[in-house]
Amino acid sequence: MAKKSRQMAANAEVKAPAIDIGIGDRDRAKIAEGLSRLLADTYTLYLKTHNYHWNVTGPMFNTLHLMFETQYNELALAVDAVAERIRALGHPAPGSYKAYAKLSAIEEADEAPSAEQMIAELVRGNETVAKTARSVFPAAEKAADESTADLLTQRMQVHEKTAWMLRSMLQ
Repeated sequence: MAKKSRQMAANAEVKAPAIDIGIGDRDRAKIAEGLSRLLADTYTLYLKTHNYHWNVTGPMFNTLHLMFETQYNELALAVDAVAERIRALGHPAPGSYKAYAKLSAIEEADEAPSAEQMIAELVRGNETVAKTARSVFPAAEKAADESTADLLTQRMQVHEKTAWMLRSMLQ
């Protein structure tokens, strides 16, 4: 019985080791701060895109309904990847509408505008997310954080392409 008690006491004393991934505390904090803004922008764009998917009307209904669905599904996966990178850096990922409202550069949609206005707003939203991702690069590069740089590159590619495709529908 004494052996089991010692083993339980030893297990109770085990603490997680400090993060030692080759990126210092300050650099990880700065990167996580930027990624938190990216997460907020991505989630806000997800919500706006999903809203437009539900509420689009007009002659382009089927095309836009399906396109917006593809986009919001991609964004749903993206928020998870960004949040998990923040956690891997040792910081809490923001996860409330209140936090996102403070961090996001994307305005929420209060109502459903015309289909063309939806497209224009989603162009701006995707460009905003691309700019936010780009703004985190200096901190990631300074810290030689290739994992974050790779994530940022992927996010920029997706949002720049999506903005181009949406913009093309308005020309």
